[in-house]
Amino acid sequence: MTASLLTAAQVQVGDKLPPLELPPVSRHTLALYCGASGDHNPIHVDIDFARNEAKVPDVFAHGMLSMAWLGRLLTQWVPQSQLREYSVRFAAITQVGERITCAGEVTEKFERDGQTCARLTLTTTNDQGQVKLSGDAVIALA
Repeated sequence: MTASLLTAAQVQVGDKLPPLELPPVSRHTLALYCGASGDHNPIHVDIDFARNEAKVPDVFAHGMLSMAWLGRLLTQWVPQSQLREYSVRFAAITQVGERITCAGEVTEKFERDGQTCARLTLTTTNDQGQVKLSGDAVIALA
């Protein structure tokens, strides 16, 4: 999917981004992300460490992996060059096997330095609707 340059006339408050639905989080995905990100914390890939050292029942996803999924949601909607701000807050742990959906909604249009911008609220949720990550972004509009 190629993102297109959006104009101020095309974007309205209340518009929803096309959701990004991901396959269930797998141990394989976590191992690949571990290598790609350089985050080799064993809590994300070593079940023995998770159970015996961290005292949690299983490994879980990197928070930054969820942030990357939201980044993909954004850049499938607009070119990366339009992104002006992006921030997130971690709300809950993403467990192995959960299906995550990334969503976004335009909540504000405003002018900044002579350019029309849009603010978006963003979330990742599991298939039970539990928010795992929330955030916002600002994009510049053509």
